[in-house]
Amino acid sequence: MTTCVFVQLRCTPGATYRVAEEIVLREIHSELYSTSGDFDLMLKLYIPEDEDVGKYINDRLLDIAGIERSRTTLTFKAF
Repeated sequence: MTTCVFVQLRCTPGATYRVAEEIVLREIHSELYSTSGDFDLMLKLYIPEDEDVGKYINDRLLDIAGIERSRTTLTFKAF
């Protein structure tokens, strides 16, 4: 079983493509999108059940140079 989360990333100016390329190389995402608005990228992750969500994201994603801010949205099976 896995936990599905969406992570929005704000990148430092000029770093969005470099950040996206690094995410792709790490192969940790299910989907990755460029977005408009307050954040530059949005990705969908499936986190293994035995992993702590915050630690998983910190250790595998947020150490990428050029990420300025993140917002994580947890999902719940409601239907």
